[in-house]
Amino acid sequence: MEKPNSSVELAGRVVVITGGARGIGRAYTLGFLKAGAKVVSTDRSWDGVEPIDPALSGGGANLMTADMDVTDDAAIDGVFARTIERFGTVDALLNNAALRQRELFPPAGRTTTLATTDADWQKSFAVNIFGALKVTRRFIRPMIEQKRGSIINTVSSGIINSSAGGAYTALRPNSQEMPYQSSKAALATMSFYLADEVRKDNVAVNIMIPGHTRTTGFDEQNIARMKAGATQAGPLPLVPEHMVPLALHLAAQDAKALTGKMFDVVTWNEEHGLGNIDAWRDTSFSYEALRASINA
Repeated sequence: MEKPNSSVELAGRVVVITGGARGIGRAYTLGFLKAGAKVVSTDRSWDGVEPIDPALSGGGANLMTADMDVTDDAAIDGVFARTIERFGTVDALLNNAALRQRELFPPAGRTTTLATTDADWQKSFAVNIFGALKVTRRFIRPMIEQKRGSIINTVSSGIINSSAGGAYTALRPNSQEMPYQSSKAALATMSFYLADEVRKDNVAVNIMIPGHTRTTGFDEQNIARMKAGATQAGPLPLVPEHMVPLALHLAAQDAKALTGKMFDVVTWNEEHGLGNIDAWRDTSFSYEALRASINA
């Protein structure tokens, strides 16, 4: 299969990214700038973040960064107004911001369902489902008006279940990731429904499932688990950049082309000639080195 090339379609398009300062969001920000898009990259806080290379954004003309808490209506309205004032429209939105399990229960990120409180669920859903909904409500408006656009949401493979013998079973129900996985399951369901609802407006809504990725806090999470007695290391993580090719491809779509789909990113990359899972491994990472740092 021919490798997709979305750069031509994305040149000059306005792309909004939440959670854009770090990890996968930062990889998106750089990837879309390289593709010639005009990028609005938001994050709850840009404090302490390595500056985006101005050479990638034509001296800054194609990049707008902004602090934006996705749970704050006033903050979202403010960034939306600034986006329209500066770039005039919005062509694609990547809802990348999320409250992960390790941020809700730092640093190891594990707890049982019965040990959680109502407040834990409210915090998780406030960001992962209501935050995505709040941002989508604002930034989809120009897409509906121009009858073209793309919404991209990110979930987790932990929401996947499969049918065998007439019953469904979960992919990894022993991972102790409540309420995070419930919030991501809700986001996936909302995305499928929204895709059908805005198809008439030619706005695409699609979903991506990342591979096991080394993002902010990954090292600290694994150190905490090792200190707690974990003896089995996980698979070697992937670099955040493995998400970029599919994100570029989906951002260039509209509902006439591709909508209402959920993609496994690792499989999509391999099927489109962009390398198998080993091609995206973070070879700078080592579980052995983490364990040695504990014992040093």
